[in-house]
Amino acid sequence: MLDLIIKNGSCYIDGNLKKLDLGITKDKISQIGDLSKEKANNFFDAENLIVLPGCMDTQVHFREPGSTDAEDLNSGSKAAVVGGITGVFEMPNTKPPTSNKKEFQNKLNLAKNRMYCNYAFYFGATPDNHKDLSELKNLEGCCGVKLFAGSSTGTLLVDKEKDIEKVFEKTSKIVSVHSEDEEILNLRKKLIIKGNVLTHPVWRNEECAISSTRKIVKIAKRLNKKAHILHVTTKEEVDFLSQNKGNITFEITPQHLTLTSPECYEKLGTFAQMNPPIRDKSHFDRLWYAVRNNYNDTIGSDHAPHLKKNKQKEYPDSPSGMPGVQTLLPVMLNHINEGRLKLDQLVKLLCENPTNIFRIQNKGFINKSFDADFTIIDLNKVIEIKNEKIESKCGWSPFDGYKFKGTPVATIINGKIKMKNGKILGDPTGKTIKFN
Repeated sequence: MLDLIIKNGSCYIDGNLKKLDLGITKDKISQIGDLSKEKANNFFDAENLIVLPGCMDTQVHFREPGSTDAEDLNSGSKAAVVGGITGVFEMPNTKPPTSNKKEFQNKLNLAKNRMYCNYAFYFGATPDNHKDLSELKNLEGCCGVKLFAGSSTGTLLVDKEKDIEKVFEKTSKIVSVHSEDEEILNLRKKLIIKGNVLTHPVWRNEECAISSTRKIVKIAKRLNKKAHILHVTTKEEVDFLSQNKGNITFEITPQHLTLTSPECYEKLGTFAQMNPPIRDKSHFDRLWYAVRNNYNDTIGSDHAPHLKKNKQKEYPDSPSGMPGVQTLLPVMLNHINEGRLKLDQLVKLLCENPTNIFRIQNKGFINKSFDADFTIIDLNKVIEIKNEKIESKCGWSPFDGYKFKGTPVATIINGKIKMKNGKILGDPTGKTIKFN
């Protein structure tokens, strides 16, 4: 007797859609094939639906501890599951930051029995926590090291080249980088015009991004270490990074693939403010060039919620960041329907590449004995994003009012159906993600 059979779906296996049934025993995939004669405790009929491996969002900020009025691990994981996301990598720029073993353990304790999706946490780099960074190899639930080369939300910052070098040198983990040059940021602060959010991309300009990224790649290559450049926004970085692959990987966000300046600032004001910023169409086009040609490696939402009352403050007192974990898939599935990318590319960006880059155990593919995490999508269903349907505590989305074709209709995590047609089911039973 199987625990669950997913029947009649088109399953994404080995790069193709195959009409197969999937049998689940406990939290693993136990059978793949025609299971019409098998018995099970539970059935999910995926007729006319596509069954993907569980999609992962490898960049979210769930704000706990410290800013739990805007989000916490529980509410953020609900937003993830409603958005078809089965696992997240959560960021360390909390209050206090997750930059020592005590705070890391505290985060694991806070997550236990409170998160609906599976999870792993980043360990925050500081200029002087090298000893901790050198002891992360087998730390449970640790996906990597997060390095802020330029200041953003929170207090974490490693901006001196010798300190950045030390971080790469000391850790055996992949280093994921918020890549903006602090020196250039400080020099250009004088270009900020109070009350004018259109000066955000002027202040945090292309040079600020590419200068930092060149430095990071140079260090990582010299030390033969893995660097993952987060939320890449510029054509300069796309051209540079696409020539420096191997140990260097990079991410683009759905926001930077959907919104452009100045239109987004004119429409959304400070609600479009994020770091690095949304830029003009010439950068947008180059980001899509990277996606089309399989140069970039992951799509991460950079889910960074803030309360409306704070986002409504006058620029630059308004905080940077926007929620995105719940809308990542609808946004990207709509791009598939509009012919901008293919389904197999999306599966690489959200399932296969994260598994390979971060060496995740038993996820990312529909294989026998792998974890039973699935994102079930309806490519033809049209949905409208509405602020009141956002599960995140912040209660808003930059895509409010947008209609998207294609949406997740079920999320199965560790063999259990946790979301069906937008409704969360059962208790939070997410587990820590394991790494090889």
